[in-house]
Amino acid sequence: MKKSLTFLLLLICTTVFAQESNNGKKLWAKSILNEKAPELVVEKWISQKPDTKGKFVLIDFWATWCGPCRAYIPTLNDIQKKYADKLVIIGVSDETVEKVEAFNNPKINYFEAIDTKGTVKNLIEVKGIPHAILIDPKGIVRWEGFPLLQGNQLTEEVIKGLLDKYKN
Repeated sequence: MKKSLTFLLLLICTTVFAQESNNGKKLWAKSILNEKAPELVVEKWISQKPDTKGKFVLIDFWATWCGPCRAYIPTLNDIQKKYADKLVIIGVSDETVEKVEAFNNPKINYFEAIDTKGTVKNLIEVKGIPHAILIDPKGIVRWEGFPLLQGNQLTEEVIKGLLDKYKN
């Protein structure tokens, strides 16, 4: 019982503290954690442009051909639905408008944009997708990385903890 409790406390502490530091987490991009986020530049909004004022923004760099990207979409849909009053999720693809508009498996229920030049993606040197950044209402990056990375997943629980900690 004592060992189980110790393990549980260690797991909780690791989850909480891993949010503010990459703690050696493998990144396929330049780290911008705890820095001012770059301005989001897109060529075209596929959905309507979201109102992000006073909200957290999760930017997910993805592509229609990417298996892990597709696997993470249902999680993003659920998170957007549950936290719509506090969080805006934006999927950004560097594919063509036609390719992204034709994509519907699974259906995306959050905001979408394209940037075929990969402006922000290149600025933060994203080398692997999906790559997500969570930005607080003050414009500071509070989470970054591959959202499905074993041991460092961007789960609803992690997002909820960050929303609670960095709310205005």
